[in-house]
Amino acid sequence: MSDVRLFGNAGMPWQPVSPRLVTARLTVLAAVLVVPLLVTVALAVAVSSTLWWAVGVVVLVGAWGTWVVLRQVPAITWLELDDELVVRRGRLFRSLVTVPYGRLQYVDVQSGPLDRALGIAEVALHTASPQFSADIPGLPLAEAEALRQRLVARGESQRAGL
Repeated sequence: MSDVRLFGNAGMPWQPVSPRLVTARLTVLAAVLVVPLLVTVALAVAVSSTLWWAVGVVVLVGAWGTWVVLRQVPAITWLELDDELVVRRGRLFRSLVTVPYGRLQYVDVQSGPLDRALGIAEVALHTASPQFSADIPGLPLAEAEALRQRLVARGESQRAGL
């Protein structure tokens, strides 16, 4: 592995993911919490006013989830080196995944309906070993496709040198 630092930037040009990933994840969080919120409000109004604590719990879960997303997304960064791609994520539980270009079997660009509406995609790198697979969510579509093209080209050239 190259001289890649998990903690701190060490002067390396780490690339952040798109801030639109925050919007996508907050939209999913809101969609998941809207039904429990409506149900708990309806129960509190119709059944008993003592059930307002349940509404508070749903609101607290939403606030906690929002805080996590706002902290988590900016912590996802990636870096292209000469021989490998490095993906770094996490604030509390940090991870650093390096994928050597010569080990790449294929690279996917995936984009669901919400991602397409926001103009972002996920680049998924696949190797023969699941330990070396990685993904980079929230890249702008053009950047994701360009990254896929570069990774495929580098992977083919690295394998040719084996």
